[in-house]
Amino acid sequence: MEKWFNVGKIVNTHGLRGEVRVISKTDFPQERYKVGNVLSLFMPKETDPIQLKVKTYRSHKNFDLLTFEGYENIGQVEKFRDGILKVPESQLGQLKENEYYFHEIIGCTVTTTSGEELGKVTEILIPGANDVWVIKGKGGKEILIPYIEEVVLKVDVKEKQITIEPMEGLLT
Repeated sequence: MEKWFNVGKIVNTHGLRGEVRVISKTDFPQERYKVGNVLSLFMPKETDPIQLKVKTYRSHKNFDLLTFEGYENIGQVEKFRDGILKVPESQLGQLKENEYYFHEIIGCTVTTTSGEELGKVTEILIPGANDVWVIKGKGGKEILIPYIEEVVLKVDVKEKQITIEPMEGLLT
């Protein structure tokens, strides 16, 4: 059974010529939305995805704008609203050393070098210079861990285990 990964959500149309607004959930929009790429659109309450070939791609404000081959006007793409664009696992590329896909990090258990288990990664924030991993700690308390070399010492995605050396004040 093929595993699918979200790359974006169609939130609206843009203009009259079949362009759609996408809120991206990918670190690689230029790669995912490259002209000629095929994306699978999963609509709510539908079982089979619609295969869409990217015709054009551009960024505009906080959105990615796409058109698809064979869909030339607003009337043809309005029905795509609220659909989720996905790619199969086979289309995930190789990452460099110390780079990870979100799905590999989310769900990992985080432990300090002293052996204290902090909780599991529930979310990844991308506020600026580095990613921030959100850990759901004991009693539901959120702990924010910056993904930097000085803090994150070891990541084992196979074992779903992360070891950190907390900076002063990080856990208080």
